[in-house]
Amino acid sequence: MDHNFLIEKAKKMRRDIVQIVSSTKSSHIGSMFSIVDILIYLFYEKIEFTKENCMQTNRDKFILSKGHASLALYSILYDKDIITKDDLYSYCKDGSCLIGHLDHKVKGVDVSTGSLGHGLSISAGMALANKMNNNDHRVYCLLGDGECNEGSVWEALIFVSNNKLKNLVIILDANKLQGFDYCEKILPESKLIDLLESMGLNFYEVNGHNFEEMKLLFNKIKDHDNDNATIIFAHTIKGKGVSFMENKLEWHYKSPNEVELKQALMELQ
Repeated sequence: MDHNFLIEKAKKMRRDIVQIVSSTKSSHIGSMFSIVDILIYLFYEKIEFTKENCMQTNRDKFILSKGHASLALYSILYDKDIITKDDLYSYCKDGSCLIGHLDHKVKGVDVSTGSLGHGLSISAGMALANKMNNNDHRVYCLLGDGECNEGSVWEALIFVSNNKLKNLVIILDANKLQGFDYCEKILPESKLIDLLESMGLNFYEVNGHNFEEMKLLFNKIKDHDNDNATIIFAHTIKGKGVSFMENKLEWHYKSPNEVELKQALMELQ
C-alpha cells in the first residue's frame, strides 16, 4: 500500500488510543504508541487478516506477547471492522469485553497475553505445529525489550533455534524503557543484541517507525533459503508521536489529563 496511507492509519490509531486512555484512566499508552507502526505494517502489508478469516485456524497468526499494549491490537480489530467503535471505546470500563491485558475471547485475538514471557513459547508451539503439518502459514510474535528479562523468553529461543522454525518471525519492540526504569540499566541493549545474535537465527535491526525500512526488510526475509527463524530488533520510541510522551518513563502508566489530551490530538493531526 501507499506509505501515506499507512502513515495516516497510524495517526488515526494513535488519536483513538489517546482519547480512550484519557477517558478510562487506564494507560500503558507509551507501550501502545511504540508498536502502532509495526502493527499497521504487519496487518496491512504482510498478514492476510480480515473480518471473514479472523476466526479461522488456517491463516497467519499474530501473538502480542506484551499484552499490556492490548489497545493497539484492539484498534486494529476496530479498523478491520471486526469489533465496533462502541466496543473499542468501552476498553477497560465496567462490563467491557476489552480488558487491559489481551483476551482471546475477543474475536480476532489468537492468544490471551499479559503475563510477560509467555507469548514466544506459545508462538514457537504454533510454528512447530505448522511445520509438522506441512502448513506454510507464518507466526508473528511481538515482544518487548523489557520482557526479555524473563527467563522463559530464552528457554523459548533455545527451542526455536533447535527446531529450525523458518515460519516464525519474532519482532522485538526495543523502545528502551520498561515499567520502572530504563532497559539499559537492567539489560544493556548491546548485551541483549549479543545474546539474540548468539542464538544462530536470522537477526536484523530496523527502524520500527519507518514503513520503507520495514518493507525492504520483510522482502529480504521472504527470500531466505535457510531453515532458521527470524528475529527483528525494531528500534522504537516509547510514546512515539506525542512530544511530551516520547522517551518518558512515566508514560508507561500515566494517562493524559484534558490539557494533555488536547495537545496530543493537535500533534497527531
